[in-house]
Amino acid sequence: MMKEKIEKMSREISSLSDTIRAIEEKMGADDITFLQNYKSTVERAQCTLQDPERVYWGFINRERHLGSLKFRVWQKMSNIVQCTPVTLDPNTAHTDLILSEDLTSARYVEDNPERFDKQRSVLGSENFNSGTHCWDVEVGENTWWGVGVLTESSQRKGNCTSMSGLWYVFYKDSKYGAHAPPQPPTLLTVKQKLQRIRVQLDWDRGELSFSDPDNNTHLHSLTHTFTERVFPYFNVGCSLSPLRILPVSPQ
Repeated sequence: MMKEKIEKMSREISSLSDTIRAIEEKMGADDITFLQNYKSTVERAQCTLQDPERVYWGFINRERHLGSLKFRVWQKMSNIVQCTPVTLDPNTAHTDLILSEDLTSARYVEDNPERFDKQRSVLGSENFNSGTHCWDVEVGENTWWGVGVLTESSQRKGNCTSMSGLWYVFYKDSKYGAHAPPQPPTLLTVKQKLQRIRVQLDWDRGELSFSDPDNNTHLHSLTHTFTERVFPYFNVGCSLSPLRILPVSPQ
């Protein structure tokens, strides 16, 4: 209603401005021409526009617009904004990996002769030295991946997957396994191809477990007495799809 009234007033103002401009032009003419057109000028100068009608709006429903405003804004934003419990650290990424702009996924780019190193890995930017933590990783159609944790002091050059300080589950050559170097890998029995991996770390108790969140199925658990910070660890060797850290609902 307000838009319609504003548009109507704008048209009336424009019409009135045209009338004033025309009358001013006639008033600027020579005396004889002005006297000859005097009657028509006076008639045109008569304003037939009515004052805008006043509309009684009543009381605005302030409760509807202002009640619990901060909560309702947060509620709407929570449906838009996504939060991931872990993000990737680009400073640790292998040169064959391309990270997404929001640092939540890593993609392997093959056939690049200018880049080389042993492991196509990247660490999370967060690190943990206490408490419990959990994050889900989407592996999708990736045919070669590894997900776990790595200690802060672990060697990041060379073949780090054979060095102590790394605990992870992997998928390679159509086989699932768990590895805690220097111990040999343990093959895992998985009935359905995994699309997501849930990593649950209890640093204080020294427990690291992996599960399939889609089927709520436990995959493997590792135990170790942690004495230093650990970082989320991701390894990707397939270009079909990236590893992606899934968002969680804000608390």
